[in-house]
Amino acid sequence: MTERIVVVGAALLDGDRLLAARRSAPPELAGRWELPGGKVEPGELPEEALVRELREELGVDARTVERVPGEWPLRQPYVLRVWTARLRPASAAPAPLQDHDALRWLTPEEIWDVDWLVQDVPAVREVAARLAAGSGAGAGRSPRAAADRD
Repeated sequence: MTERIVVVGAALLDGDRLLAARRSAPPELAGRWELPGGKVEPGELPEEALVRELREELGVDARTVERVPGEWPLRQPYVLRVWTARLRPASAAPAPLQDHDALRWLTPEEIWDVDWLVQDVPAVREVAARLAAGSGAGAGRSPRAAADRD
């Protein structure tokens, strides 16, 4: 049996909004939306990989909050695990630096307005349910986040 390789995804939250990233590559995924993230490197904890991937892909300094229950198969030998995450107070705003050509902050009402990658849908569904219930990990809107939008 082949050992599974973990791919981490970030349900990056700002208050009750979820960040969606539109893929620019590879061609078969381009134009579809996903939770940003990537592969866990050997010797790296998944939470560390998520923070690193968010820095590389979006140029942000984030912290993981909690794991979203579940694990979803990708192409063999990869599996997707998702964590909620939040920007640290001094972080830059997210920008599409690699593998993405657009970002959108989605309110609970807008979450299904984008064409999510199939493998991200179960995690997005779980996060959306938490946001709708007002229990999204640390759901309050930060003063910094509110100021960034105004």
